[in-house]
Amino acid sequence: MQAKEINTIFKTAIVDYHVVDSVDTPFVSKYTEDNFAALLYQKTWIDTVQWHFEDIIRDPKGEPVFLMTIKRRIDASNQHRTDVVEQLDEYINTSLKNVKIAEGARLNSETPAWLLDKMSILQLKIYHFEAQAAFKGQDEALQKSVEEKLHILKIQEQDLAQCFDELMEDLEMGIKYMRLYKQMKMYNDPNLNPVLKAQK
Repeated sequence: MQAKEINTIFKTAIVDYHVVDSVDTPFVSKYTEDNFAALLYQKTWIDTVQWHFEDIIRDPKGEPVFLMTIKRRIDASNQHRTDVVEQLDEYINTSLKNVKIAEGARLNSETPAWLLDKMSILQLKIYHFEAQAAFKGQDEALQKSVEEKLHILKIQEQDLAQCFDELMEDLEMGIKYMRLYKQMKMYNDPNLNPVLKAQK
């Protein structure tokens, strides 16, 4: 799947979320017959919910107990996001199982799915900057700043899309190869976080 099609799935998830625009909206995937597309859609849905969690937790008038609840939901969301990224990498790695690695092939420092992670979050930035740019009546200096940043984000969108397509091409040709590294998170592991261990 090319980056252009992937970005379309990301954008669809973002638009779908904003129909209700609530962090408590139940997740329902549009893609039931394509596992890869389903994971891409789910990944951006998670990112979008977390984007709004991050807004909520920065409310200076928020009650401490409520904000602590949001922080824990962010932690859980982060873990979910990581799990889906790893599932995407496993899917891609499996699709490459018959590729013959060329002599002298180089290891890529970033796996395809972690590049997709950047692309997903970038689509969220573009969505919200476009909304801000379309807002009428804001300060002229702010309007100009928003438009300049949006222009840069659009360039980055093209660059990341090109990087993804080129990486996949190199992997499929065997001139680059990937390794699957699980994220070694400690903060939410009751066996590794000393605070959580003390409560067991």
